[in-house]
Amino acid sequence: MDRHVRPYDSAVTQSDDVVVTVIDHRNNNNDEVGAVSSRSSRFHDLNRLIQSPPTLDNKVTGKWQNLLLAYKTLGVVFGGLVTSPLYVYPSMQLKSPTEENYLGIFSIIFWTLSLIGVVKYASIAVRADDQGEGGTFALYSLLCRNINISILSSKHSRTNSSTAEKPSKLGKFFEASLVARRVLLFIAILGMCMLIGDGVLTPAISVLSAMDGIKAPFPSFSKTWVEVLSAVVLIVLFLLQKYGTSRVSFLFSPIMGAWTLTTPLVGIYSIIKHYPSIYKAISPHYIFSFFWRNGKEGWLLLSGTILCITGSEAMFADLGHFNKSSIQIAFLFTIYPSLVLTYAGQTAYLIRNPYDHQDGFYKFIPSPVYWPMFVIATLAAIVASQSLISATFSIIKQSVALDYFPRVKIVHTSTRQEGEVYSPEVNYILMVICVAVILIFGDGQDIGNAFGVVVTMVMLITTIMLTLVMIIIWRTPPVLVALYFVIFFVMEGVYVSSVFTKIPEGGWIPFAISVVLAFIMFGWFYGRQRKIEYELTHKIDVDSLKALLSDPGIQRVPGLCFFYTKIQDGLTPVLGHYMKNMKSLHNVTVFTTLRYLLVPKVPAHERIIVNKLGLKGVYGCVIQYGYADSLSLEGDDFVLQVTNSLQNHVRDSSDCAQSTTSLDEEIDDIKEAKLAGVVHVRGKTRFHISKSCSWFDRTMLAFYEVLHSNCRSSLPAMGIPLPRCIEVGMHYEVYKITVGSHADGPVHLKLN
Repeated sequence: MDRHVRPYDSAVTQSDDVVVTVIDHRNNNNDEVGAVSSRSSRFHDLNRLIQSPPTLDNKVTGKWQNLLLAYKTLGVVFGGLVTSPLYVYPSMQLKSPTEENYLGIFSIIFWTLSLIGVVKYASIAVRADDQGEGGTFALYSLLCRNINISILSSKHSRTNSSTAEKPSKLGKFFEASLVARRVLLFIAILGMCMLIGDGVLTPAISVLSAMDGIKAPFPSFSKTWVEVLSAVVLIVLFLLQKYGTSRVSFLFSPIMGAWTLTTPLVGIYSIIKHYPSIYKAISPHYIFSFFWRNGKEGWLLLSGTILCITGSEAMFADLGHFNKSSIQIAFLFTIYPSLVLTYAGQTAYLIRNPYDHQDGFYKFIPSPVYWPMFVIATLAAIVASQSLISATFSIIKQSVALDYFPRVKIVHTSTRQEGEVYSPEVNYILMVICVAVILIFGDGQDIGNAFGVVVTMVMLITTIMLTLVMIIIWRTPPVLVALYFVIFFVMEGVYVSSVFTKIPEGGWIPFAISVVLAFIMFGWFYGRQRKIEYELTHKIDVDSLKALLSDPGIQRVPGLCFFYTKIQDGLTPVLGHYMKNMKSLHNVTVFTTLRYLLVPKVPAHERIIVNKLGLKGVYGCVIQYGYADSLSLEGDDFVLQVTNSLQNHVRDSSDCAQSTTSLDEEIDDIKEAKLAGVVHVRGKTRFHISKSCSWFDRTMLAFYEVLHSNCRSSLPAMGIPLPRCIEVGMHYEVYKITVGSHADGPVHLKLN
């Protein structure tokens, strides 16, 4: 039977067996659900109710709390940034190490830190938080909600509300253009993939650069042994991830505090001893004279100087763990001056010892404090690596929660810090890649080239998305937007053009990682979208359910059934498959949709939304979670919360025509069903791909099936007790797909 998928109104996504429903909740519609005569409007009423965004607790902190948080950021946020002096000068291929060139390089480093670090991230980016969360994905979700497009679908959706702010011309353009929405999605995915690549390269380059310090006092210590020692340190670090960092995390900030205090002190000593007038290089004219003298060689050296800003994205990405004030205090009053003094000290030393730039960090350390600084540097490199590894786990967790990535095992390693997670599969893949990068490439310059590609791409993506936020959301005056975009896009564009020349020399590593990750994400997204289209094409409405129940062969059986559906504007076709084969439906059946919101957490009192669907014992339920929330449907607490919500809703939605007796009977039915036993029913669907599909469709859907077959089951993630779970198998036969059809044309699917 051929059918066509109609454009759908609600932004719905799924995770094969687990529903993920993301709805534009920018518009605050406070209409309550009441008794509605038309059964077909019951789902619409539920949709209307859940348009309201969850109430968020504002972070209110005093000055002492901000200072304490600022101290804690040293060990979590700034590890990658403050350890960059370990590898900036060693990553440069400096052919003419003259005094003028070193002054020009320091001037470039100073203005890069000042413009990108102080102005872009510490002053502008931290203001673009998405309800307390930061990062590339937060910018994307913020834009999606404010231009009324679905975050996990190419089709936009709008909710009519008198309180909705009128979209800008650019916002209307994104709503109307499928290509623009896909480009925005591609940019967001690329940013996420690059950040994961950062999690691979930061441990490799940080630990390897720290271990290089052994060669200075022991020249006979070979490069091979440095690589092996670095690999051993990383292996131990990754093997310890399963125990979490809660037991040792209290040491992170003191270690990084010691690092940010000692390195500038060494820098000041070096400045006084070697070149007291180093600060004349703050003048920008040294930059222009540097490029005038060196031409193409100076442009190529930018691939090394860009590493001075590595880790600056963490200021924005870690907003959810701290707050804007604490991050600004730590950066402006500790990190920024520490880095400037450290680089100034290194440069002062190199001006007097021009050919030592390959060991630019350890050579400028005075002999009496060499070994203490080596120990601090090694510990700081480990802390920086840990920060990026933990950040990678968090990114994967968010991607899985929002159904952008195949399911992997997520373990919470701390009972106090909910954001502290660990994934065994991701951990061991990261370990293998990190160790391989060190043992295969070894040379800090090659790894630095790869690192430079990651840094510049993430910065450029952030600049583009911040510009869109300024235009669409902040409504910033066009002159200021143009000034921001021209300064940072041109600056970062020049950096990108330089690091791209290093792609054959190690720069291809992050691209390879990003291509693989993007292909996995796209394959998962593509298959999931096809299942959404099938669900929407073959959905069952309340009238169809009534017709099924009127069949004398269908019996109502005692008990409470949670029937998980992937759509909220209708019922899953798995229901019809189930009833035709089981010949029954429970006395109280709750069609349940799990809805992940683009907020970190949903308050407990707003987690469950219920509605009557116009048939006896049949209800709709939406369970809302934030992407930082833990999902658990196990235990009596969950059942009690839902049944209490149902009983309260029955009382609140009763009209005058409904007698007190019938009202009490309906409530008693819910109580009796709970006592009779609870069962969870969900669909387990597979594609059956016809040969009539194009090669692209066959390839992508086959790849999706491979991902689906090898990913983790969703049952542990959902927390459904296995003895109470029933899975209903169903095949979706796909025999023709028109590319882009879910937004622009028909998709032909067939029930098998």
